[in-house]
Amino acid sequence: MSTQPAPAPLLIACALGIEQLALRAGDRGGAGGPVTVLRTGMGPAAAERSVTRMLAGPALRDAAVLATGFCAGLAPGMHPGDLVVAEETRDPRGTTACVGTDLLVKELGRAVPGRTVHTGPLTGSDHVVRGHERSDLRATGAIAVDMESAATLLSAVRAGERPVAAVRVVVDAPEHELVRIGTVRGGISAFRVLRSVLPAFFEWHRSLLLPRR
Repeated sequence: MSTQPAPAPLLIACALGIEQLALRAGDRGGAGGPVTVLRTGMGPAAAERSVTRMLAGPALRDAAVLATGFCAGLAPGMHPGDLVVAEETRDPRGTTACVGTDLLVKELGRAVPGRTVHTGPLTGSDHVVRGHERSDLRATGAIAVDMESAATLLSAVRAGERPVAAVRVVVDAPEHELVRIGTVRGGISAFRVLRSVLPAFFEWHRSLLLPRR
């Protein structure tokens, strides 16, 4: 009797406890394989350490990796609660191409109807970006910035060939900076969106498990 290989696991990486809480609150099952939600801690160094350590173990050695959480939008017209699906992530060490961007956009439209989904390069930073830095990063073509996605995906592909992706929820945008009034409302909006995205992540993961023709 032949046995089917075990489905590849999915590692979802976020930085903050509040992000992990949102993801766990939204988990209603439906994944195509084992799922681990990893809180890496803030910053690229913490993300690199945590992801590298997790992927070194036998349970997650072949895992697909998806980076998520909150981000700062760079493009005019972005609002808290908008979604960003990365076509690639960038940091000074290199660029990592993402897999299944179109599918994620489609599935996020189903999971969080009515929310604007932006696609493009997601850039990394080792600190919170404000003021002129935001426009400088926008000039490179990036549409959003966060501190962990680029390090997470780069660490993942360096640990072995695997599908990677990044989906972020805008909590801070050019016309809605965190230091301004309305921050709390924007944060609540972003939390609610992040709590609703897991079905899209699971569909992305399931699509990777389908036989290729």
